[in-house]
Amino acid sequence: MEKITGNSRPTSNVGDVVALGAYKWRVLEVISGAALVITEGITIEETHPYNKEQRKDVTWEQCTLRAYLNEAFYLRFADADRTRVLETEVNNEDNPWFGTESGNNTRDKIFLLSIEEVVRYFGDSGQLRDKNPSSKYFINDRFKAKRIAKHAGRASWWWLRSPGLNGGIAAYVGSGGSVNVSGHRVGNYGGAVRPALLLNLAS
Repeated sequence: MEKITGNSRPTSNVGDVVALGAYKWRVLEVISGAALVITEGITIEETHPYNKEQRKDVTWEQCTLRAYLNEAFYLRFADADRTRVLETEVNNEDNPWFGTESGNNTRDKIFLLSIEEVVRYFGDSGQLRDKNPSSKYFINDRFKAKRIAKHAGRASWWWLRSPGLNGGIAAYVGSGGSVNVSGHRVGNYGGAVRPALLLNLAS
């Protein structure tokens, strides 16, 4: 049975759920007094393109979704909650299958998971390391049910920060939980967002 803790006292156990602001967040990892968390599900207002302009090439550092998360979304939190959201260096790795360049590392309050991170925290079947022998585009494995995210009972696909097949495409997790390493066009407005952040457990 999952445990939900309130805003005043976050949990420190992987798999537990934290209530922060208007959202519930699942703990993915505990790191030196802080918890890496991701929203438990999808809220209807968190449907955004990776980048509002359909550019040929755009990185996580440059995209409008990153700007939105670290500005408008971050400012939704009350002052006391914002002080608990830690700025962290985000390691932006090139696409592991296609070699598409990811650009510079960034320092963010709010971010999305990468391809590598979604595999690390939701289950690693070896298809990322060895590449799926049955598909050059998908990680489609026994862990996909853990990656499904819903709003009002309906599953939706959600963006990852990693680049896809080329610089105008970003990777995502499909509505069925498969990781699409080739991705969607960055201007696609159908993408849901599952923000992640590093939460201070000491305050």
